[in-house]
Amino acid sequence: RVLIVDGAQHGLAITAMTLFRPGDVVAVDALTYPGFRVLARTLGLEPAPLPVTAGGPDLDVLERLCRRRRVRGVYAMPTMHNPLGWVLDEARRARLVSIARAHGLTIIEDASYAYLAEDAPPPLAALAPEATVYVSGLSKNVATGLRFGFVAAPDGLVPSLERTIRATTWNTPALTAELARRWLDDGTVDRLETRKREDARRRQAVAAEVLAGLPLVTHPSSYFLWLPLVPDSRSDRIAAALARRRVA
Repeated sequence: RVLIVDGAQHGLAITAMTLFRPGDVVAVDALTYPGFRVLARTLGLEPAPLPVTAGGPDLDVLERLCRRRRVRGVYAMPTMHNPLGWVLDEARRARLVSIARAHGLTIIEDASYAYLAEDAPPPLAALAPEATVYVSGLSKNVATGLRFGFVAAPDGLVPSLERTIRATTWNTPALTAELARRWLDDGTVDRLETRKREDARRRQAVAAEVLAGLPLVTHPSSYFLWLPLVPDSRSDRIAAALARRRVA
């Protein structure tokens, strides 16, 4: 079942409000979308950080965490992570789903940047539709001001999600929904997504040329790029040095 919401952030909010209660433990990547961390703090949740690598979260840590504590859910971005830019491979996706099923976790799958990854493995929602709430929208791939999103959820959660939507916005704007429908139907969204993928690849090529020889961590069509630093680096000193060189 698909529900319309006022953007992906609203979708994350109504999902977390429906699934969790103050004090609940939710596994998150140690470095993740700050909007979800703010949401978790606002709702009184306890984010449990998972160490991350260039290939994804440490799932061994997640499994140990689930054995030690009552973890209610996991917030995941398997396809074009914000801000780490990874796309989880099929093996990692399968294991994440297996852990969620074994320990009764609900997965919140944030797919806001998934459009950038062509030929990505199936989403978690396709692997475990009974345990996954899939959230996305049109703000990243079409226009920031187009606050249109959607939530695909298991049937059993839909009535509660509908009540939370009514409690937070009563109903989503019909004009916005109609505009989104037309652009989805007439191919506008597909064309814009193609252009943004091409733009991201061009930017990655420029960055690779400028930073040639350095150990970059990125994805060819991501808007994110990471440059690993030596272990003793201090972020404040690096930021000050970049500011002196007028690098934002």
